[in-house]
Amino acid sequence: MQARTPNAAMVAIQSQVPEDAMTAGILGTSRSGQGVRIRADGLIVTVGYLVIEAEQVWVTSDDGRGTPAYVIAQDYDSGLALLGVSMPIGEEYLKPGTCMNLSAGDQVLICRHGEEAPGSHKLIAVQEFAGRWEYLLDEALYTAPAIENWAGAALLNEDGEVCAIGSLMLEIPVTAFETTQGNMFIPLELITPWIDELCLHGRRQIPPRPWLGTLIQEYEGKLVLVGIYNHCPAHAAGLSPGDIIVAVNDEPVTSLPDMLRKVWSLGSAGIAIPLTITRAGKLLRYVVHSIDRAAYHSPKMTALN
Repeated sequence: MQARTPNAAMVAIQSQVPEDAMTAGILGTSRSGQGVRIRADGLIVTVGYLVIEAEQVWVTSDDGRGTPAYVIAQDYDSGLALLGVSMPIGEEYLKPGTCMNLSAGDQVLICRHGEEAPGSHKLIAVQEFAGRWEYLLDEALYTAPAIENWAGAALLNEDGEVCAIGSLMLEIPVTAFETTQGNMFIPLELITPWIDELCLHGRRQIPPRPWLGTLIQEYEGKLVLVGIYNHCPAHAAGLSPGDIIVAVNDEPVTSLPDMLRKVWSLGSAGIAIPLTITRAGKLLRYVVHSIDRAAYHSPKMTALN
């Protein structure tokens, strides 16, 4: 049944990730946050990094009931994940909705596990977000003031539907010279039309984007390679931290979003990506043989005792 109060649909999430997992060094091996039930069968949506590469997941309802859970789907393009539960711990859920009618300046409600009622926050921007882990949203929602325990929080639209999922705390520009601390939310409608497909196959049935295995940061107008995952395409190609990316397929790149779009425009996972870089003042050209990101982040679930 639909939740009598929004917070009744929230669940706490705890996950354990192996020490040798690729994301362990960045995200840790013990992760905690929350998610929200979006169907009466207990289907939970949360932010993907809470459960990426997890071998154990535990969820707890608002009334304290707990159960092991498992990853049904990871959608790397959106950064969202779907979870199933081993035992029912509640049927109350929030209906998925749209962010289309929200605009900067609106007041929105944010639900978190463990709170009696949603909190009121201001939507201060709806704009692009680029993450250094080869991640790009055309439109993300930015709210203030900042909240703690943001990972997997539920943002509600004017109809009381969950329309976005909490992802980050960050400094948000409000003027050319001023920032404020707030949170970034991922629109749920990025996966809503494909939820049944995700539940059936664990992913959308579309060609996966090419993945290089890089961490890239914009710094003083340059795209600096600040990290590379071991045994990933960029590592195999010979790229190194500190390299500066200047072109993709001989086309100059001006920003991280520009670079990512140019990489993805070349084809799906498996395509060869020509990169031009500078290293110690020298102009160098490499070809990176991309792969499907999911091949490196497939969860290996084990039962919790």
